[in-house]
Amino acid sequence: MNPKENYLHEFFRIFFANKQWVKRVFLIFAVIALALPLMLKQSFDITAQVIVQSKKLSQGDATTSLNQEDATFIPPSLADMETESNILRSPALIRQTISTLRDQGEYTPSPGIFNKWVSEPLKHYVTTPLREYVVNPLRDGLGLEVDPVRDTTLDMLTDEAIANLKIETLPGSNVISIVYSFGDPAQGTRFVAQLLENYLSGRQDLQSIELPQAFYEQKKTQYQTRLDGLEGTRLALLEDVSSSDPKEEITFRLNAINTEEQALNLYRDRLLQSQRWLDYLKTSLAAANNSRFNDYTFPFTFTTTMDNIAFEDREIKQLGEQLTTQVSRYMNDLAIFQPGSEPMLLTREQIARTRQQFLKVVSNRIQERTNDLAVVSSVIDQKTARIAEFKERIHQLQQTQSKLRQMDTEINALHAAFSTYAQRFAESSTARALDNDLSNARVLSPPFEPTAPAFPKPMLIIAFGLFSGLLLAIALVYVREFFDHRFKHPAQITQQLDVPVLLVINEQNPEQVNPHRNWSLPSLVHWVRN
Repeated sequence: MNPKENYLHEFFRIFFANKQWVKRVFLIFAVIALALPLMLKQSFDITAQVIVQSKKLSQGDATTSLNQEDATFIPPSLADMETESNILRSPALIRQTISTLRDQGEYTPSPGIFNKWVSEPLKHYVTTPLREYVVNPLRDGLGLEVDPVRDTTLDMLTDEAIANLKIETLPGSNVISIVYSFGDPAQGTRFVAQLLENYLSGRQDLQSIELPQAFYEQKKTQYQTRLDGLEGTRLALLEDVSSSDPKEEITFRLNAINTEEQALNLYRDRLLQSQRWLDYLKTSLAAANNSRFNDYTFPFTFTTTMDNIAFEDREIKQLGEQLTTQVSRYMNDLAIFQPGSEPMLLTREQIARTRQQFLKVVSNRIQERTNDLAVVSSVIDQKTARIAEFKERIHQLQQTQSKLRQMDTEINALHAAFSTYAQRFAESSTARALDNDLSNARVLSPPFEPTAPAFPKPMLIIAFGLFSGLLLAIALVYVREFFDHRFKHPAQITQQLDVPVLLVINEQNPEQVNPHRNWSLPSLVHWVRN
């Protein structure tokens, strides 16, 4: 079997032939792996979670208060969750949080090795003096505006916090995870807690319109003054028309007008009928006065019908019957007696007296009907005037009612406007923004101070460093072996020179035994050197 084809044998040959190199490289990496956990700055992971319960959409108008009945809740979409995450990781929010904690003296991060030994001195001893003593004098000499030297500590802390802050939405949920890596667990916990508080406050400011207390009090005073003026004007309108409810009085007056018009129509019909009968009676009376002696009939009986019952004038009826009887007797006696005889003359006198008495009674009845006609006319005039008064009163009440409707509309609009201001002021209060149901975001898991650092992990670093050192040592040995063209075993002579090997002489120097005690420092040095 060709030794070149035995890869395992070749591996071990190269490994043990260069074991001194392997030991030295491995020990260097072992020392680095052991020293690295001591040199690296510890970092603690402070975690918290925020849940976005739903997205609230108001279903009422600006005059309604925001409550459970006037709002619809829908699940947040992926875009909504990404928006919430962007609000949490916004530089302005992080800068505000750091500034607040620095003002309270609760955020004083200690820099790491790189920042302490390289970055901060470079910024302080290079950037600031360069701008202050070189750039600014040159700009001043050229007549340009001099850049002021600003304190960049807050900017540096903000950039560092953004780099150490990891905010992401948990897949398939409405929960936002917050992980902040910081060297001081107490300060990191305060930072995350203040960040969540500022996030909820800022989120509430985005959802509602901020109304200060002074603005609300001013609107309240204006509302009360305007309302008193409108109510006073409304009361004055009612007092001018002497009515407490124009609408009800208008209804009453319309009913009265309807009743009066019905009665007026009856009286007008009665007036027309009476006028026609009176004219007829006057004509008949004039004809009766000019009639012949033996014409004893009268064309009207003075019968009045009421509710389908006929009422006759007894006096007229008796006189008419008496006159008829006398005329009949006279006509009968005229066949017996002479017209100029004493009985006939006496009968004619009786007929004449009865006739005059009858016509006198008829004239009295005509006079009564004339007076009754005048009374009916006066009643018609009175009812007409009363209806006109009712209509005038209705017109006055309608004008007042129209003004009252305008006043009521303005009062309702004033109530609605003040209700809107009151609602917005209630929504904008800080305590309500954090404690009530207006905000649909909640802190699901508040930050807590960790007890164990998340970085560095000594066991992982040491194990990975030792394994990496071993692999790198083997790789370096193989690279060195690749560029070393010396013969290492007899087979190479045969392969490269094509000559046989006659004799192989082994090295006679025996391997030196470690004279020092095991696991001691001299023993370790001797092991490394040999």
